[in-house]
Amino acid sequence: MYALRIEAFSMGTDRDRIELLLPLRPVEFHILLSLATGERHGYGIIQDIEARGEASVPDVGTMYRALARMVDSGLIAAAPALAKDSSDERRNYYRITDKGLRVAKAEARRLQALTRAARLGGLLEKATS
Repeated sequence: MYALRIEAFSMGTDRDRIELLLPLRPVEFHILLSLATGERHGYGIIQDIEARGEASVPDVGTMYRALARMVDSGLIAAAPALAKDSSDERRNYYRITDKGLRVAKAEARRLQALTRAARLGGLLEKATS
């Protein structure tokens, strides 16, 4: 259900191409959320997810498999290590790509629509202003 699909993007509108990548796996959405604020290494992404108060934080293996899939699909890219963290040369840093940002925004809109439907259907309390 959450398979990240790598498609040939030669035809169709940008919206059509982005929609082919949805829905994202929760770990993929969390990665894009973290990278939307700046470059990070894998463990830094896990720390960011924890800082957001998420109940389910991915383990290291899940994180690095997701990062590899997302690099292959063009949602994120390798970034040079930050100078302030040059003490550990093994750390791989990542950044969100333009495509990744478009996909993250589309996923946020999709989740917002589902939340709205859940409220209208009585599954969630109505939002208060």
